[in-house]
Amino acid sequence: MSAPNESQIDLVIEGRGEFREKVQEALNLIRAAGYYEILREHIRCIKEINGLTQLRVSEATIWANKYAVEDPVDAAGRFIQEAYYMKMQAEGEKSHEGIMELKAFEKRIEFLKKLMEISRDDEVKKRCERLIKMWDESLLIY
Repeated sequence: MSAPNESQIDLVIEGRGEFREKVQEALNLIRAAGYYEILREHIRCIKEINGLTQLRVSEATIWANKYAVEDPVDAAGRFIQEAYYMKMQAEGEKSHEGIMELKAFEKRIEFLKKLMEISRDDEVKKRCERLIKMWDESLLIY
């Protein structure tokens, strides 16, 4: 039997019960929108920490605190943003750091729009709409 290739490796979730449940909710939304493969290809682990939520590029790990996963819709968007950032890193993107962050952020918005379009859950749709509006308004500041 051959060894699994990288795309067959499952995403690891490290943390307490409630954290793991919230991350699973976010992953279910990601699967529903058709974005799970990009996440799994570029992120190896989502790990609960007590500090600031951040992408650990060298570990292909998202360090997240309990507040970052409180809203599964927002958490799912953040996970997709981080996955696309890692994708650009893996592909050798030579853009300025801020440009890469903006491109990854655009993928977050694209994901939220797709999730809002395909979801049958009115609460998920409303949350997507609120997040998109919030992000649009915050971009106007810059």
